Amino acid sequence: MELIVATRNKKKFKEIKAILKGSGLKISFLADYGKTPKIIENGKTFGENAIKKAVKIARFTGKLTLGEDSGLCVDALDGAPGVYSSRFSGKDKSDKRNNLKLLRLLKSLPLSRRKAHYSCAVALADNKGLFGLVEGRCAGLIGFALKGRHGFGYDPLFVIPKYQKTFAQLGEKIKHRMSHRYRALRKAGKIIKKYIEKH
Repeated sequence: MELIVATRNKKKFKEIKAILKGSGLKISFLADYGKTPKIIENGKTFGENAIKKAVKIARFTGKLTLGEDSGLCVDALDGAPGVYSSRFSGKDKSDKRNNLKLLRLLKSLPLSRRKAHYSCAVALADNKGLFGLVEGRCAGLIGFALKGRHGFGYDPLFVIPKYQKTFAQLGEKIKHRMSHRYRALRKAGKIIKKYIEKH
């Protein structure tokens, strides 16, 4: 059975595919389908955005679709950047600009006030509509400098207290065992398994 991941973000797709390895599904990239409907991510929550992606692409392709939305929530910033994580630095956004803006905003804060968590919502839909929505979280701290070369997004700043290293330093092997995306996809995998059994 084929599962379409409703994203054009190559790094995100690669990560989702790696986590779902061994599921027995043929996992496809949205870019493989050429021109697809544009999805405006204007939801107030990660869940709303994930549902929008899954349902719209499932309707368009008629196939099992996974929609995912995720981001970083910083306690000292009242949960920001949140759903605006990927476009935090505005029009000329990039991972580096987003990270530097975050560092500027938290500049004077000690480590004890730099608590944050990554949050991920995964929605599942087919041509009949939505049939699953799950979430995953991973707690950490925002470091004082960009460290590491793995991952993407805020990984070079997101410190895991247990290891005292960022996701970007720890690399995929460790990240994929504990990340917000891993936790959400593990739950989604159980729903997909039941779906396949019924179909």
